[in-house]
Amino acid sequence: MSNTENIKQLRNETGAGVMDAKRALEEANNDFEKAKEILKEKGIANAEKRAHRATDQGIIESYIHQGNRLGTIVEINCETDFVARTNEFRELAKNLAMQITAMNPKNINGEDEDSLMNQPFIRESSKLIKELVQEVIAQTGENIQIKRFQRFEIGELDNEQE
Repeated sequence: MSNTENIKQLRNETGAGVMDAKRALEEANNDFEKAKEILKEKGIANAEKRAHRATDQGIIESYIHQGNRLGTIVEINCETDFVARTNEFRELAKNLAMQITAMNPKNINGEDEDSLMNQPFIRESSKLIKELVQEVIAQTGENIQIKRFQRFEIGELDNEQE
């Protein structure tokens, strides 16, 4: 595979820019898997740098499971309305709503597996939700936060309503 093809494939798999993909391949001596790891680490580092930025834009997404007896509504925030309208951001919101519906996390951030961010992604179990979010942060260049969610199931009562 030519270097140009490697760069293109690396970009497709990671969402990295052309120059970032090229640099990662050079740093990894054209070892594709090592270049992916380099980009992943860089994305995590960049996401941590952005974590303090204000997120006052975003979208509310919902997912209703087949049969209309189970569903979720989630608010996900970013820095600008431009990013809130991107396909990557909207796809993340859809995936998060589906994840919450399927896996019923107890909170967003926590130390245990009942935390949304620590759950394996239902569509790709080798990836945690926090890694999924970090990938979109790397792609968009903005801080992204999951603000809140509510999961509904027919016949299930809230603790406050009991």
